Amino acid sequence: MSSWLKPPRLRIGVEGEQEHRHATWLELFYDLVFVVAVSQVAHNLAEDVSIMGFLRFGFLFIPIWWAWIGTTFYANRFDSDDIGHRLLIGVQMLAIAALAVNVHHGLGKTSIGFALAYAAGRAVLVLEYFRAAKHIPQARGLATRYGTGFAIAASLWIVSVFVPIPWRFIVWGLGLLVDFATPLTTPKSLHIGMLPHPEHLPERFGLFTIIVLGEAIIAVVDGIAEQEWNITSATCAALGFSIAFSLWWIYFENVSGSALRSAGAVGRIEIYQVWLYGHLPLVIGLSATGVGVEHIIASEAGTALSTPNRWLLCGGVALCMLSLGLLHRTGVIFRCKVRSKYRFGTAALLIILAIVGIGLSPLAIVGIVALICAIQVVQDLYQSGQLTFQ
Repeated sequence: MSSWLKPPRLRIGVEGEQEHRHATWLELFYDLVFVVAVSQVAHNLAEDVSIMGFLRFGFLFIPIWWAWIGTTFYANRFDSDDIGHRLLIGVQMLAIAALAVNVHHGLGKTSIGFALAYAAGRAVLVLEYFRAAKHIPQARGLATRYGTGFAIAASLWIVSVFVPIPWRFIVWGLGLLVDFATPLTTPKSLHIGMLPHPEHLPERFGLFTIIVLGEAIIAVVDGIAEQEWNITSATCAALGFSIAFSLWWIYFENVSGSALRSAGAVGRIEIYQVWLYGHLPLVIGLSATGVGVEHIIASEAGTALSTPNRWLLCGGVALCMLSLGLLHRTGVIFRCKVRSKYRFGTAALLIILAIVGIGLSPLAIVGIVALICAIQVVQDLYQSGQLTFQ
């Protein structure tokens, strides 16, 4: 067992880039607690689909997503499958599980538990970065910078426990601001030779996207399970599934590590940052879409879809399209101005549908949204030459 007690090692750079990196079994196991956390925060949105409900959902979703991001980027650079790392990941999983337990009333009576759980997870990550700084001299500058920034952010979350509501949430916002700013303000010189692995990173982001898409599938199943079977509810469920399937298709058909490989070749840390932050509206939009589909299925067939539910579905898919358009435009995923214009145009069309769709039935709304998403798939296939009309 002593051979397992080894320090972290650098998984990137000249030697690391020659490795074929894939998600480890430990990373996949770690993802399981985020399946629960994402499900719990989506449940919050399902209970309140108003504008304020959506804002509260987003505010609680961001720390969950950022906790996953922190561990993913650390593992991308420094992962070592030793006993120490396994135990630290186990502690982080407990912290995320506590986060999920406290998220339901995370802006109310369980906000202290939510804050402490998030701080605990970040504290473990800080410990891992300082451990890497100790054992990897060439990564000491970057690891120390990240560890220090994340420690300051975690401290703010602990301090928030002693601050009354609603000021507590302002302290949370400051903590998240420090968390987000730490990678952005780290000098480029510290990133030289430390850029993330271009093969491992897209796979990990794809796996989290799958987790969030899974919520849309669960929403379809839950929605239909709570209704009496009839043609309308079954059709709404099928159309809701087709929306999730289309979003999966246009993301994974276009996602690629090529932009990250080229960024690594020229040392462009900006590409990684766009990749990172550009995915946030995508996963929030996917989560909102899943909840929107569930509410569509549960709505009365013979009445007009309520305004909050109409905006939730149309707005959630529009947010996904805006994010994908940005990623296309910047070349983070398949660089294509045409596809970028289609994504932005689709987002605008969905917003128009949300505005003028008053009086339309749930079936009509979900049908139009499903058709719009399917057209995106057809357009991509046609443009790539996989589909011809002759």
